[in-house]
Amino acid sequence: MKKGNRNALLSLCVVVCICIVCFVVYMSLKEDEISLDTLPEYSQNAYVAINDNEPDFEEYEITEAQTSFETYNQLDELGRCTMAKASVGKETMPKTDRESISSVKPSGWQNERYDFVPGGWVYNRCHLIGYQLTGENANARNLITGTRYMNTEGMLPFENEIAEYVKATGENVLYEVTPIYEGENLVASGVHMQACSVEDDCESLAFNVYAYNVQPGVEIDYATGENEKE
Repeated sequence: MKKGNRNALLSLCVVVCICIVCFVVYMSLKEDEISLDTLPEYSQNAYVAINDNEPDFEEYEITEAQTSFETYNQLDELGRCTMAKASVGKETMPKTDRESISSVKPSGWQNERYDFVPGGWVYNRCHLIGYQLTGENANARNLITGTRYMNTEGMLPFENEIAEYVKATGENVLYEVTPIYEGENLVASGVHMQACSVEDDCESLAFNVYAYNVQPGVEIDYATGENEKE
């Protein structure tokens, strides 16, 4: 190989390597942009707004979401749910009643009953993408160990908002939910939820919030899922 061609090939390899490194760094920063260290401690509010409640989707993500889809990422090496993402439309919504999901034991599932918790049990099998939006039943990649409080007070109001919008307009909503763990804890400290009405570029519906995985009156060991009355 001539020296000039060899130098050109070497330069091309260097450029490709730099691009790969930059992409990996970008993706790691994107994944770590919600840090527990930057979030306020739970203080009687089930959720807190992030980035002034503005979602941080890229423009291409919104464009691609004009067609309905569902994505449930693989469990990590500790058996924990990672991220679920969907373009919710009338096509994704269930046509039948929800089936049993009791066969799924998400990471940190050590449930206990308390007489002061609505429904009795401290934990629910919380859908990352709610059943009313995509009709997922016992999908282990879409169910986490979440408190009754987070499920009903933190997540459900936003799921209802999406469902009502889709039913009223027939348009899509891009929705992404990511459990946030501290270290190797088996139970998420909370979930990061963001959504955007697709066809009008987030004008009608948009939010970016973190819901706390807490249960008032219960102390939770997030490393294992064990819990007791405070």
